[in-house]
Amino acid sequence: MKTRVALFAALVLALALPSIASAQKTLADVKARGALSCGVGVQSPAFAFADAQGNYRGFDVEFCRATAAAIGVPVKFRQTSAKERFPALQSGEVDLLYRTTTVTMSRDTKLGFDFSGVNYYDGQGFMVHKSLGVKSAKELDGASVCVATGTTTELNLADYMRTAGMKYKAIVMEQAQDLLKAYDAGRCDVYTTDRSSLASERAAAKNPADNIILPEVISKEPLGPTVRHGDNNWGDIVRWVLNALIIAEEKGITQANVDKVAKESKDPEVQRMLGVTDQFGADMGVPNAWALNAIKATGNYGEIFERTLGPNTPIGLDRGINQLWDKGGILYAPPIR
Repeated sequence: MKTRVALFAALVLALALPSIASAQKTLADVKARGALSCGVGVQSPAFAFADAQGNYRGFDVEFCRATAAAIGVPVKFRQTSAKERFPALQSGEVDLLYRTTTVTMSRDTKLGFDFSGVNYYDGQGFMVHKSLGVKSAKELDGASVCVATGTTTELNLADYMRTAGMKYKAIVMEQAQDLLKAYDAGRCDVYTTDRSSLASERAAAKNPADNIILPEVISKEPLGPTVRHGDNNWGDIVRWVLNALIIAEEKGITQANVDKVAKESKDPEVQRMLGVTDQFGADMGVPNAWALNAIKATGNYGEIFERTLGPNTPIGLDRGINQLWDKGGILYAPPIR
């Protein structure tokens, strides 16, 4: 009887293996191609943009680079609009989205994507021209509002205005730069998107000082890396690279000192993460120095934030709730053990 059960179990496993293998092939594709294809936003001064030399910069761009470095390949960036991003991921044109994409239930279930953590906790807000004299979102009845199509922003706007009993005229476009041009030209009274992106757009406006971001936050917008559903190994790699960058900040590991820390640290978690002990990298199919290579490429989470979004950049954001959990924020990574 035991023999029959064992044979049946082996048969079931054998029949399942092809489907498992076909689903979990992203890492193999990346290695065979020799590059990670990462979908990012279109010319967002905060999160992703190409400079005059064609070099990509921005908050999301850095996480793409860290993921590629952990695998041991270069990264190729693909700019995607809000409308294009999901088809590009579904079709395999990109391996990963780091594109200010909000984690929602419908995207996780109906659309069939997986979210490998949250790299920025945001919320939707409103930017207005100072000349309007508006101090609160509660004063926007009858306003014309610039909003990106195909986003949670568009849906949140409709929900907020309906709940508040206010009417509005939506000026809908696909590209953020087109929305900013329309707003700058006075085609709409209000620009709405995530507050971090509003700070970015205000910095890129013709006269930044002529615009204010209203105090209201009307939604929860946890932004995170997005992968195709069904490839658990690939999702693990993306998730744990993000976790490693957060833990690196907790442990004081930086781009400048990571090699020294790997040689000298007696902290068991640091030793595991940096590949000094155990086989956490090999278990995922990447080098055991995966986290060391990621940190060396971009620095830790805090370094990335300060370089791309922080108070000393044109964006000028403080950490807020994106501060580490032990410093008053909600940024928290599970342990590597």
